[in-house]
Parts: sequence; structure tokens; C-alpha cells
Amino acid sequence: MKFQSIAASFALAGALFAAQAVAQTAAAPVSVENAWVRAPVAGQKATGAFMRITAKTDQRLVRADSPVAGVTEVHEMAMDGNVMRMRAIPALDVPAGKPVELKPGSYHVMLMDLKAPLEKGTNVPLTLVFQDAKGVQSQLQLQVPVTDQPPAAKMQHKNAEHSH
Repeated sequence: MKFQSIAASFALAGALFAAQAVAQTAAAPVSVENAWVRAPVAGQKATGAFMRITAKTDQRLVRADSPVAGVTEVHEMAMDGNVMRMRAIPALDVPAGKPVELKPGSYHVMLMDLKAPLEKGTNVPLTLVFQDAKGVQSQLQLQVPVTDQPPAAKMQHKNAEHSH
């Protein structure tokens, strides 16, 4: 019984750690809060990742990658007359100090051609690549929880790592 309690404690600690991105640099230019991936319905081969991104300096989200999907893209969803259209965009501006919401019905990260079912309660690895005005790129590696609704409170505070 004691072993099960210890194992449960380690599992809980692992889950809490996994819900956090690895903070690589204290003075990193980007933070992410309330990230989540929508749990897809059975048989669905695509889903979205949502979050709030805040940058210390002007940044552009130029790419997203995840090993769980054959294709990972930054998307925009917008109304075109009475038709809602979704399309990949080459980059998403993240102005300094102004949070950018990636949310259902708006900007989001699209995970398509899923390689396996995403189970509610698990985490999805997701890498976001940002670029500043000088062309310097930074990466933010996240472990994003799969759920059927947005988190109620701030679950994450992340920092990006500069890569040259």
C-alpha cells in the first residue's frame, strides 16, 4: 500500500511538471498561459491547441511543431460573409506587452493527421517558434494538457529559449 502511495505521488508530481513548459532562460521574450489541446472525438484526425501568448518584445509566431501530428500549422478562423473559413497563416504577430489569444473560432494551432488518438488527461508536446524584428528565432517547448474545455485558471507560465 505504501508503494502505491509513493507511486501516486510521483505520478502527480510528473503530471504537474508535464503541464509546465521547461523554462530555459529567465529573461526570455515570450510566455504562454492557459494552454490546452481540445480532446478530439473518436476517429477525428485533427484538433486545435489554444493559449494566451505574451511577448516582452515584438515577436512573430512563425511555426509550430508536434510529434503527435503529421501536420502542425498556425491557423486563422474568420467569417467570410456567412461562411466560417479556416486557413494556415505564415506568421502571427505578437506585439510587445499585448497578450494574443489563440482560442476556438479565432487564431489557433492546428494539429492535423494525428498519428494516434489524443486521450483526455494526457499531454501533447508542442514547440512554438518565434522570430523577433532582427530575425533571431526562439523556441518554446510545451507539454500541453488534452481536455474538452479551456483551463479555468492560469496553469502555465513559460519562457522561450533563444536559438541562433
